[in-house]
Amino acid sequence: MRTLISTAFISLDGVVEAPGGEPGYRNSGWTFNDVDFLPEAYEIKGREQEEATALLLGRASYEAFSPVWPDVADFAGYLAMPKYVVSTTLTEDALVPNWGETTILRSLDEVAALKETDGGPIIIHGSATLHRHLSDAGLIDRYHLLVFPLLLGAGKRLFSTTDKPTRKLKLTEHATYANGLQLNIFDVVR
Repeated sequence: MRTLISTAFISLDGVVEAPGGEPGYRNSGWTFNDVDFLPEAYEIKGREQEEATALLLGRASYEAFSPVWPDVADFAGYLAMPKYVVSTTLTEDALVPNWGETTILRSLDEVAALKETDGGPIIIHGSATLHRHLSDAGLIDRYHLLVFPLLLGAGKRLFSTTDKPTRKLKLTEHATYANGLQLNIFDVVR
C-alpha cells in the first residue's frame, strides 16, 4: 500500500489559501510577505521531491501549477514523476503536454485504488478542497505541515469542520526555525 502524504504551508489558525501570491485573497502571498525567508525552513520541500514517486492534485491546483511548475528548477523533481488529478470536470485535452504522464481520477474511490498499487509515496500539494475530502475519507497517511506564525482569519482551511470520529496523529518529526516557522510531520495512527 502506498503512503499518501499531505503537504501544506499553513497558518497557525489553519488557513492554506494563496500562500504564494495567488490573486483574489486579501492575504495573498502570506508565506513571503509576512515571514522572513530562511532556506533551512524549506528543506522539507526538497526532501519531498526526492521521496515522492507520484504527485496528486485537485483540478484547481493542477490548472494553477501545470503552466508554471514544468519550467521551475525548484520543482524539477516533479517533472518526470506521474501526476494524478482528481476532478469530475477536467478533460484530457486540458492536460499540459510538457509535464509528463498525467492521469485524471474521477472519485475518491479511484484515489483509494491508486493507494493499493505498487510504488512509493504519493504527495499532495495545494488542493485544499481535495485535502479536506481525502482527510474526511481517512485516505491521508501522513501530514507535512510547515506552520507559519500568523493568524489570517478568513480563508480556505486544510481541515474540514465535518463531525467525525477522533483521528489520532503521531508526531514523527519536528523543527522550529528562527523566523518562527515550525515543521511538524505527523503519521495518522491506524
